[in-house]
Amino acid sequence: MSFIFVAMGGAIGAMGRYAISLIPVKTGFPILTLITNILGAILIGFIVGVTVSHENISPNKVLFWKTGVCGGFTTFSTFSLEACTLLENRAYLAGGIYIALSVACCILGILCGRRLAMMFR
Repeated sequence: MSFIFVAMGGAIGAMGRYAISLIPVKTGFPILTLITNILGAILIGFIVGVTVSHENISPNKVLFWKTGVCGGFTTFSTFSLEACTLLENRAYLAGGIYIALSVACCILGILCGRRLAMMFR
């Protein structure tokens, strides 16, 4: 049964990721992937923050949100590919900025999501 919850959440997350990718942005910088990863970090931070303070949340709900929705939504593998592509194309400055912003902002996103979760306790 847990696989069903992960699959349902994954479908929702993937649709959300795809919807963001349809935003018309004209730039060589992978800003939409960066935004998706930051939003995903905030969401997973929020989920972790809520589940820590509410022991009565079912494991299937956690699987749905954390593994399913967040797993389907975030695009770390795409981030890695785009970072490598920037570096392979000798766009070292853009590649370095992209890597640094992705890591720093997503860690900050986790912290923000946890703090946001505290507001709902």
